[in-house]
Amino acid sequence: MKLHRTDQVATIRALRAAAPYIRMYKGKIFVVKAGGAVFGDADMTRALIEQIAILHYLGVRVVMVHGGGPQLTEVTEAMGVPTRMVQGRRITDEKAIDATSMVLNGLINTRILAICRDLEIAAVGLSGVDAALVQAHRRPPVKLNPTDAETVDFGFVGDIDRIDTSVIRKHLDNGLMPVISPLSADARGQLLNINADTVAAAIGAALQAEKLMLCTGAPGILEDINDPGSVISYTDLAGLRRLRAAGKINDGMLPKAMAIEDAISGGVRRVHVIGYRSPDAILAEVFTNEGTGTLIVADVKALSSAEQQSAPGEAVD
Repeated sequence: MKLHRTDQVATIRALRAAAPYIRMYKGKIFVVKAGGAVFGDADMTRALIEQIAILHYLGVRVVMVHGGGPQLTEVTEAMGVPTRMVQGRRITDEKAIDATSMVLNGLINTRILAICRDLEIAAVGLSGVDAALVQAHRRPPVKLNPTDAETVDFGFVGDIDRIDTSVIRKHLDNGLMPVISPLSADARGQLLNINADTVAAAIGAALQAEKLMLCTGAPGILEDINDPGSVISYTDLAGLRRLRAAGKINDGMLPKAMAIEDAISGGVRRVHVIGYRSPDAILAEVFTNEGTGTLIVADVKALSSAEQQSAPGEAVD
């Protein structure tokens, strides 16, 4: 198919506009986390990985971390194991941890790798268990609020002690893209389920990543959770805490907010929350000032004036 002259001009302009970002990010590490919901749709899954492929082709050192919550819920309910979520985190019993391994390390990870093969990305599947990548311990029963008499036992859920990045760096240095399942194990080999946002944030901090990108069902962090058009263009850690205190961050977004704080406090320069349903959301977020989702930094005062043009929604500063 022959391009019209107007198409050629638009393509060349887009490449010229992207060139400064390509120079800036070549050789830098991006951690991209995708939730399990995107993997329920074959077209959206491929569109997401195609965008990651472009980053990889342009020399960005991409580390992908994936979840698999909806698929895990489907499998455990078929096994007669009810799903219970507390503050966005899944309670995992003995049957559920086996299902978690099957879904995350098997079904989801392998599907991603198959698409990577088709797109000629040299990708390798890992989990937190591999080479003691994610070192963790079983979370003890906790009180969610100091005034509660009842404690909650999350079962085989892990809290991270340390990330050993050596296996990730070896793959990156050899031109490979790690695709990581968040399943881990304790020192005695007991499998542990860890929230994928938490794992992605910890890996990003350990690698001192340039960016952590959280791909979600929402188009970004919303000023009004009932209005998808109220995307906050940018905010900082103080703004994020104010949103949480105001009750505007809840349920599944709570672990993400905690992960964002941990990532930035740990040294990740920028975190982006973007919607996987928005076409080319990753590329727009990386290669344009306007982006499509929410940018979170340590302090908005460090942003350039161009970055502070909040086209999609109002900024929280």
